[in-house]
Amino acid sequence: MSDKLKLFTSPSAFPNPQRLRLFMHEKGIADHFDETIYDMSPVGEQRGWRHLKMNPWGETPTLALADGSYLSETTAIARYLDDTFEGRKIMGATAHERGLDQMWDSRVWVHILYPIVTAFHVQHQGLGPKLELTHNPAWGEHSRKVALAHAGLVDRHLADGRAWLLGGDQPTFSDITLATAIAFSKFPVNAMPLDERFEHLDAFWQRWLTRPAFLSAYADRSSGVAEIDNRA
Repeated sequence: MSDKLKLFTSPSAFPNPQRLRLFMHEKGIADHFDETIYDMSPVGEQRGWRHLKMNPWGETPTLALADGSYLSETTAIARYLDDTFEGRKIMGATAHERGLDQMWDSRVWVHILYPIVTAFHVQHQGLGPKLELTHNPAWGEHSRKVALAHAGLVDRHLADGRAWLLGGDQPTFSDITLATAIAFSKFPVNAMPLDERFEHLDAFWQRWLTRPAFLSAYADRSSGVAEIDNRA
């Protein structure tokens, strides 16, 4: 019987589970977990009663802890794992770094990644009526413009030559969120690849494409983005 923690998650095409997967590979702890990967179909296991007893929101990722309790929400799980496991503190080693990382992660999540996800869901019905509850192309177009406008602000922040958002020599969690946003922006139906629109985001993206942790995190070759799946 495995003594590994149990993680219920989704293929790498799904951005929030992928944020956590990339965090785990950067932290060097991915082999500490048994992953149950749902297919995320409209009637998938994430919406069944067994998973809903763990996470009533019916979402992934969900982490089962040794005491029988559960954690959900990507940032909450990452915070728990960053504090629990030895190794580099991906979310910041000092109070100042942790504050800066949370600030940038919130900016990227709220103003870039979430609008891209919103545009995907309200413009496309590919995940079926149980998951795609609203079809609103105008809202999707607004969300797309929000993402592009704020991506421009982040691009300007990176224009001073820094490799990562906090200016250090290693990526933090906000960089993981930004990398995931770029990856999802390249999903064919989203048709808004941020790396092709912004010079410094492109350089940032190229740095990720050479990191072993990034390639390992996308090793399932299921991101839906040929550039990633052919490289991983």
